[in-house]
Order: sequence, then structure tokens, then C-alpha cells
Amino acid sequence: MGDFFANIGNFWEFLRHPLGGVACLAGGLLCIVSAIGVLRFPDFYTRLHAASVTDTSGAALILIGMALMAPNWLVLVKLLCIFIFLFLTSPTASHALVNAAHVAGLQPRIGPVGAANPEDEA
Repeated sequence: MGDFFANIGNFWEFLRHPLGGVACLAGGLLCIVSAIGVLRFPDFYTRLHAASVTDTSGAALILIGMALMAPNWLVLVKLLCIFIFLFLTSPTASHALVNAAHVAGLQPRIGPVGAANPEDEA
């Protein structure tokens, strides 16, 4: 039975680096999609949505991939601290930016909320 658990440990050591690489690659692709969305979307609100949602998940996937490839516990704890910091601050900062833009009167590209047609803007 002890040999079985030793083999599982060896299998995990063999498997964690490719899994970490795939997670880092997926996170990088999400960040590229986010950059394309920021360039292509028409107004502030949609651009910020593209940047905040995909960058948060892209950074999370990159950090998870790096955690899978971490050589020791100290690196893993540091990556976990970075993950928690980004997970808490990125959505909060995006919300603060959108709230400030809304309070300042910035309207979406489609026009003011409640207008039947974009031409009805007064």
C-alpha cells in the first residue's frame, strides 16, 4: 500500500508542470482577449468590462499555473497572497471607476438610460 502512495506522489510530480503550463497559457490567452476587447469595444463601460473580467480571470489562471509549478511552500504562499490581493482589488477598482464615470454623467454609447431612441437625447 505504501508503494501505491509513493507512485501517486511521483505521478503528481510528473503531472503538475504540464498542468501549470496549460493554466499559464490559458491565462495569457485570456489577457490577450482582454486587450483585443479594450481596443475593439466602442465605449468606456464595455471596455472596462472587458478589461476587468478577463484580466482578473487571466491573472488568476496565470497565478494558479505558477502555483502548480512552485518549487517550495514559500513561493506558494507568496503567490496565494498576490492572488488574494488581485481578487479583492481588481473588481473593487473597476467598480469605483464605473461609479465615478456614472456620477460624472458619462453615458454609454447607446445613449442615456431610459431613452427610446439614441436621437431622443436631450
